[in-house]
Amino acid sequence: MHVNLLHLGRIPYTEGLAVQQQVVAARKANLIADTLLLLEHPPVLTLGRNAHRSNILASDEYLASRGVELHEINRGGDVTYHGPGQLVGYPIVDLRGDLPGKKGPHLGPVDFVRLLEAVLIHTCNDFGIMAQRIPKLTGVWTIGGGSIPEKKIAALGVHVSQGVTSHGFALNVATDLRDFDWIIPCGLTDKQVTSLELEVPTDAPVPTLEAAGNSVSRNFGRVFSRQMLWCESLEDLLHAERATPALSDVQL
Repeated sequence: MHVNLLHLGRIPYTEGLAVQQQVVAARKANLIADTLLLLEHPPVLTLGRNAHRSNILASDEYLASRGVELHEINRGGDVTYHGPGQLVGYPIVDLRGDLPGKKGPHLGPVDFVRLLEAVLIHTCNDFGIMAQRIPKLTGVWTIGGGSIPEKKIAALGVHVSQGVTSHGFALNVATDLRDFDWIIPCGLTDKQVTSLELEVPTDAPVPTLEAAGNSVSRNFGRVFSRQMLWCESLEDLLHAERATPALSDVQL
């Protein structure tokens, strides 16, 4: 079994939503296998189903002057920020499939999020960064100690329709964290955000989006026990599986 992997580069949020909708429709129709979309967005704020508009601190006028879009979407969670230097992942997965930890006819959404958190924790480890879950708080966090607080390095929020997931995660790689001042991230007033770039050991190379994407891809295959199949384009993804595709595998 495999997971399709498609890198989309930096694209507007609306374009990312449109691609995601096409892939979700194809997955629901069982025309393609589970798929991981990796991409980057220009600055945008998204409000999940549980979002409060008061958690956006910047005015509409200021956001408009910076070209920042605002979207209300159907994922779980509150308000979050996407922007340059952040790796965004949209896993399109049928929860009724053969997935780790599935005990009934489908894997629960919370269990799916826990698997995504594991992928991102392993990715942080690849860069020499110790990361963790925090009970009752969705996301991935650095490990604090003493006077050093834990900080959020990745946010997660998913939507499930007819057993198929959409939306996913955002990992801060080399993100300008000042942009998070526009919001109260995920509605948490007492937590800070950070990035791979800031947390990586001083003697390690600066993480790039490409390196982070390769790490996420490997770890997704590792956690989900799947082979990762590289797709060259959206057209390749949506149509190639109807024939016998040539495999270009991500090594796990």
